[in-house]
Amino acid sequence: MHIYRSNHPDDVAKLDTEALRERFLIDNVFKSGAINIFYVQDDRMIVGGAAPVDTPLHFNDASIEVQDGTISRREFGVINLGGPGTIQFGTTRFDMKQRDGLYIGAGQNDITFESTDPKDPARYYIVSTPAHQVHNPTHIPFENTRRIDLGDASKANVRTIHQYVHPEICNSAQLLMGMTLLADGSNWNTMPCHTHDRRMEVYFYFDMPTDERIFHFMGEPHETRHLVVAPEQCVIAPSWSIHCGVGTASYGFIWSMAGENQVFEDMDHIATTNLK
Repeated sequence: MHIYRSNHPDDVAKLDTEALRERFLIDNVFKSGAINIFYVQDDRMIVGGAAPVDTPLHFNDASIEVQDGTISRREFGVINLGGPGTIQFGTTRFDMKQRDGLYIGAGQNDITFESTDPKDPARYYIVSTPAHQVHNPTHIPFENTRRIDLGDASKANVRTIHQYVHPEICNSAQLLMGMTLLADGSNWNTMPCHTHDRRMEVYFYFDMPTDERIFHFMGEPHETRHLVVAPEQCVIAPSWSIHCGVGTASYGFIWSMAGENQVFEDMDHIATTNLK
């Protein structure tokens, strides 16, 4: 389990491209037949992918090499980006179609991920945060997400936000999670950009051709940096950093947030004219 340390903005301003990628870019989220897990020290978030093929995959304390009940003290958000499958914990079992989501509350010691058809395997994107409360599991079909249509074609940012783990959909201790899909011909997300000092965020980019790229902008508004991101890579956005991007083709991304509040609109917008 790779650990991503917290970073001070003054230090980040001095990083070269390679160091920036090492500290903020998560690669190889999915590995066929395995669970890949990455630990982000900002808000103690876990990010990863479960890609079962022929046999079920078990996520438990042994799988992340800890022995103190870490899994049982966490909540999870999962979105299936592949073929149909199932997720089971205890005696509870959920069928998961493509783009279905699932919230799993704290208290689980072993979560099993499975594909229905090895020729069309499920691919579960996973985010987990510590939880101080226990909430009921909630299955969130794609058609039941909270939909918000935003953007302007003249600014190439027409997009639809699908909120999964959100107070309007289900209860959670601190996790927020959703998916944003851009319309054909649009390639800007979240512009004007913003920060939110009370929450960190992780972006997972997907749903684009393998030879296309995202230019993800980060850093403080007066000291911006960028990362060139391939499909199915993640970017860590600390609370002090802007986070917005533009793609060479339309794409989607899954956003996940953790922090001390769940007010989605709690953000500090940055005027484009103030970016440097």
